[in-house]
Amino acid sequence: MSEHKIRVEVPMRWGDMDAYGHINNVNLVRMMEEARIAGFGVPGGTGKPGIMPQVDLFSTVPENTQILVVEHRVRYLKPLDYRNVPAHVDLWISTIKGASFDISYEFHDPVDGGVCVRAATTLAFFSVDEQRLLRLSPGNREALARYAADPIFR
Repeated sequence: MSEHKIRVEVPMRWGDMDAYGHINNVNLVRMMEEARIAGFGVPGGTGKPGIMPQVDLFSTVPENTQILVVEHRVRYLKPLDYRNVPAHVDLWISTIKGASFDISYEFHDPVDGGVCVRAATTLAFFSVDEQRLLRLSPGNREALARYAADPIFR
């Protein structure tokens, strides 16, 4: 694993499983969100204090700034079978643009270690007051770049 990637564990819930015994595709997108929050933090102004993320990129966004999902891409390589242990998820920043950035994910089976799913989420900072996307500041870009690695999708 690259030094720029971080690994988090995301629980698989019994209710996430479909009739085939693996994690349903809709629930996998929820697990992407859980991995993103565990890895990079709760967006500022939301939730209550709890366990610190591995890398706190999101809690310091200015007041009245939201972090919005612009797009998800998911590629299923093999089923992520339900297990009563957390899935291992590697995540990293894979693309940094003027007003958005991508987080890439690799979901690993927690028993055999195989890669089951590769995915990416495009995020953007949004000004509630101005009702528009915000350009990434030099500080944002620098913080994101510390966890950059190659994108999954080109």
